[in-house]
Formats: sequence, C-alpha cells, structure tokens
Amino acid sequence: MQEINYPIMEHFFTIQGEGKYSGKAAYFIRIAGCDVGCVWCDVKESWDKEQHALLSISEIIENVVKSNADFVVLTGGEPAMYDLRPLVDQLKSLGIMVAIETSGCYPLKGEVDWYCFSPKKFKAPCDEAYIKANELKVIISHPSDLEWATTHALKVSTNCQLYLQPEWSKSEKLLPLIIDFVKSNQLWKISLQTHKFMNIP
Repeated sequence: MQEINYPIMEHFFTIQGEGKYSGKAAYFIRIAGCDVGCVWCDVKESWDKEQHALLSISEIIENVVKSNADFVVLTGGEPAMYDLRPLVDQLKSLGIMVAIETSGCYPLKGEVDWYCFSPKKFKAPCDEAYIKANELKVIISHPSDLEWATTHALKVSTNCQLYLQPEWSKSEKLLPLIIDFVKSNQLWKISLQTHKFMNIP
C-alpha cells in the first residue's frame, strides 16, 4: 500500500498561542494549500501547495516523536482539504492528542480530538463544521464582525467554546470594542495571538 504524502509548508514544536489551548506546548504541522483567500492572512505563502515539499506520514510522525510532543495542531492553509485519516490515526495510536484549525469549508476526513472552527466571510463553511466544532474562533477585523460572529455562535452546540480574536494588525483599535462586547456577552472569551508577544513561531 502506497504511503500518503502531504504538502507541508512548515512543522515545528512551539507553544500554542491562541484559543482554548493557548500556552500549551504543541507540535504544529502547517499543511499547504488553501482556496479561502483571507485578505488579512499572515501565511499567504501557505496557499499554493505546489510551492512546498511533500512529506510522508512516517517522516511527519518521526519529527513529532523526536520532539516528545503530546499535542499536535494541524493547521494551514486549509488542512481539511486533504484526507487526514491516515495521519490522525497514527498520531492517536501513539497517544498524541490531535487538534485541527479549519475554516470549516470542507468535510473533515479524520477523527480529531479538538475541532477549532474559524469561519471566514470569503468562503462559506459546510454544515458539518457547526456540529463538530469544539471551539468557535472568530477573527475580528472590523467592528461589524462582532455581529457576524453571533450568527455563527447560534449554530454551534451549547458545549462549543466561543472566542473572539482581534486581527493582529488592527488589535490596538479593535481590542477595546471586543473587551466591551465580551463584558456584555459573557459566553464569549478573548483569544490573543500570544505567540507573537512571545516572539515564537
């Protein structure tokens, strides 16, 4: 049976900077390829999968094991564009927790432990994303996004954790608005890109 390869832009052991697991050691696997096209994306170089080397599952697993990480984050790009089952199954067989960060535009192939759903205005998510979401993380780049975020919150389960995250380049302007919103809508929490404050990848 031929081994599946994935286009990997980068992979590294770091600290998760966002959302529920902010502050936790995490091995990030950034899978290249994305057709969502967020104008404020800070990793646009991940969009074109043809620009990045293919890595086999065994190569990916070897690097994760060397790091001794017990938590892996699959991100992108848009990782759900691919069949992730073989990779996720092998990671979980080693007792490693697997999370995904996705726009929810594609049905997920693979049973992850934590589904971080970050919807984007540039491409509509599929219905499955609202069902699977353990965490709804909405990037706020304009004040109107706060109201937009609430429309998505109405569609996720009551167990889904809700996060608002200011778009990095506009944080100074938007954070006071987000703070006031969270004070008035206490089901929400604030997520900050703390890895950028720590100056780590």
